[in-house]
Amino acid sequence: MRIHTGEKPFKCDACKRTFNHKSNLAIHMRTHTGEKPFKCDVCKRNYNLKSNLAIHMRIHTGEKPFKCDKCKYSSNWKNALAIHMRTHTGEKPFKCDVCKRSFNHKSNLAIHMRTHTGEKPFKCDVCKRNLITRVILPYI
Repeated sequence: MRIHTGEKPFKCDACKRTFNHKSNLAIHMRTHTGEKPFKCDVCKRNYNLKSNLAIHMRIHTGEKPFKCDKCKYSSNWKNALAIHMRTHTGEKPFKCDVCKRSFNHKSNLAIHMRTHTGEKPFKCDVCKRNLITRVILPYI
């Protein structure tokens, strides 16, 4: 009933966030304590939620349940498929405030912004030049 009434009587003492169930507060408290009780048997990584461990396990099993209906692409993560679909739709939701160029992924916009700021955070080990990105793609 609390879902319908909006009542949230369980309050986090650390950040004052409120919850409708005591169990949700207990799970939330892990964000403050750093507790990660769910451990991967393969690589020993720890997770704060059982569902996050289950998602992680796809890396080890090779399971890729999210499949593109337009090409052969598949992914372990739903969000990765949503981002991939932009290659088919042409959607570019990330827009540069300086030159108005648009990008299909937030990281591509972040890299592009360096062309305006002049930031070059990476250094070539061979020639010692400062670079905008870690990888230089060959011109085709």
